[in-house]
Amino acid sequence: MRTRYILGILGAAAIVSVAACSKPSSETHETTNGPGAGGAIDSASAKEIFVSRCAACHGTNGDGNGPAAAALNPKPRNYHDKEWQKKVTDEELKKAITYGGAAVGKSPNMPGNPDLDAKPEVVEGLVRIVRSFGGS
Repeated sequence: MRTRYILGILGAAAIVSVAACSKPSSETHETTNGPGAGGAIDSASAKEIFVSRCAACHGTNGDGNGPAAAALNPKPRNYHDKEWQKKVTDEELKKAITYGGAAVGKSPNMPGNPDLDAKPEVVEGLVRIVRSFGGS
């Protein structure tokens, strides 16, 4: 019975994740240049996407304890981990965000966001959000 319950939660989490990750936003937002960004950053879209796609697992505050995290093994990354923040590169974050956890040797439970491949300004904004949890 417990196994069926856990599988049900995992199935629901997977459906929510796939639906959220495969649904591109139809809204447009002004793009701004950030200091040292090397390009444009779409902060508004990035915040919207973080809340709608990432927070279910990573939590709205980036601690890895979102509502879907309970059903996941391994647990989602805690973005407040300063040692991890020092080790991970922005390029690795961008690759994980766009192509999923398996693309960077991490959990395949983290789905990619292939629609963001053509939106580097949004991906840059998501990287900034992840970095902000680490104090930078």
